[in-house]
Amino acid sequence: MANYRKLGKTSSQRKALLRNQVTNLLYHGKITTTEARAKEIRKIAEGLIALSVKEMDNFETVEIDAKVPLKDKDGKRIKEEVEVNGKKKKVTKYDTVKKTIKKDKPSRLHARRQMLKVFYPITEVPDKAAGRKRNTKSVDMVAKMFDEIAPKYVNRHGGYTRIIKIGPRKGDAAMEVIIELV
Repeated sequence: MANYRKLGKTSSQRKALLRNQVTNLLYHGKITTTEARAKEIRKIAEGLIALSVKEMDNFETVEIDAKVPLKDKDGKRIKEEVEVNGKKKKVTKYDTVKKTIKKDKPSRLHARRQMLKVFYPITEVPDKAAGRKRNTKSVDMVAKMFDEIAPKYVNRHGGYTRIIKIGPRKGDAAMEVIIELV
C-alpha cells in the first residue's frame, strides 16, 4: 500500500498539482479543494512550516560594502567617459555603501533549498495595471515563510492547518473543503 494518495494522476501531474496548491495555500492562507487533495497538501505544508519554525533564527548579520550605481534626478544612471586602450567608453559611476545582510547558517541554507524544491515562483500584479508587466514584482516565498509565517507558529507544535468541509461539489459530488492556516 502506498504512503500517499494517487489522486487519479500520473506522478509528474500529481507533484505539479500538489506543489501548486501548497504554494497557493502558504501565499494566500487558505484555498478550496477536494478532501483527498487537502489531506495530501496538509502533509507537505505542515512539514514546510515546521522546517521554517525550526530554522527561523538560524542566521547571522554581516555588514558588507556594496557598490550602488549613482543616479540623477530622473532615476537614470550617471555615466562617465573613460579611455580604455585608446578608445573612449561610457562607464557607470558607482558609490560604495555599507549594508547589513542576513547570512544563513548551513542548516538554514539547506532548509531554504528544500523549500525552493516545493514552491513555484509567484508574481504579484497590482490591481491598477492588471495584464501589464510593469510594476509586477516577484514574491520570495521562502523569505515569507521565515519572516511572516514561522513567527506565528513558534509556540505551536504541529497542527498548523485546518480542514473545514463545505459540502459536495455540484459537478461530480466530490467532497469540497477549505484548507487554511490556523
